[in-house]
Amino acid sequence: MEMGVSVVICCHNSAKRLPPTLAHLAAQQDCDGIPWEVIVVDNASQDNTADVAISLWPQNAPAPLRVVREERLGLTYARMRGFNEARYEIVSFIDDDNWVYPDWIKLGWEIMTQNPDVGACGGQGEAVFETEPPWWFEQFKGSYGVGHQVANNIDSAQEALTLWGTGFKRKSAWLQLVENGFKPLLVGRQGNRLLSGEDIEISLALRLAGWKLLYDPRLKFKHFLPAYRLNWNYLRRLVRGFGISNVRLDPYRFALDGEPKTLRQKLERTWQWQVLSGLIQFRRFRKTITKLLLRQPTEGNYYVLQLERHIGRLFELLRLRGLYNRWVKEIQNAPWRGIAQQVIRIARRQESP
Repeated sequence: MEMGVSVVICCHNSAKRLPPTLAHLAAQQDCDGIPWEVIVVDNASQDNTADVAISLWPQNAPAPLRVVREERLGLTYARMRGFNEARYEIVSFIDDDNWVYPDWIKLGWEIMTQNPDVGACGGQGEAVFETEPPWWFEQFKGSYGVGHQVANNIDSAQEALTLWGTGFKRKSAWLQLVENGFKPLLVGRQGNRLLSGEDIEISLALRLAGWKLLYDPRLKFKHFLPAYRLNWNYLRRLVRGFGISNVRLDPYRFALDGEPKTLRQKLERTWQWQVLSGLIQFRRFRKTITKLLLRQPTEGNYYVLQLERHIGRLFELLRLRGLYNRWVKEIQNAPWRGIAQQVIRIARRQESP
């Protein structure tokens, strides 16, 4: 695999959002000795995303840019296309509303080349607001991909890390997963459908394969938040989508926990247990449900968001009857588990003098 950095921007109707995103990439500094490229994946856009991307990229930019089309709508499909199109080993996925700092390429290159056992690395998002943010934003900013991905002791939290959003991934790690039968369970955001979790799914799969994950707060980017996203009803929809996606992440978390040792642990990994416990847990939300039914003010209420997440999860469980238990078994016995050491050994040999 050729060493360098492939920046992949997955876009759906992104013509209005792309200008500052590309401007920040074109302004990268101290990366003259690093081979890199920019790939814009046009994910079934119906606007002029492709034309805008090509026209905005400066002729004297520090790296070439090309546009590829992915007709299957869904962020996971767009990212899979990005991996396949990437020329280089280190792949940086940047959302179309993320503005990376001038040292993004330089730092990402250093981190990934100095740590051959790291399959993915994430950074820190900072909010940029179109309008004044609501009073509750700071409490729930993590739902917007803003802030530290690891709280408090960063070093001790790396082992249990999952990564969301903009960051760096190793193409050889991805190819190794795919070649050994890995198929994502999540599709990601599809147009206006507020689904997510595909970043976390890849993180969990990489950990199961034996790769390490890393969070480095030096990697910084700004996340532009338009006014319509700073709305309480939008956040409720977003969090319900988290609940929906969370169901398909269960098999990975179960597998990382190891073989069940007790009957209870075995039962907890079944669709029947998850549905029954989900129904029972509705008792925790009696007061919240009453407030909603009586149309009492609930903006900024933590328990309203927890209820939305719970509803999304339970509805998805009911929809996936017949698949849930099968997925748990498939991930538990996946042939790509623990296969990372082969790639890591090759990488270390290539770096040896």
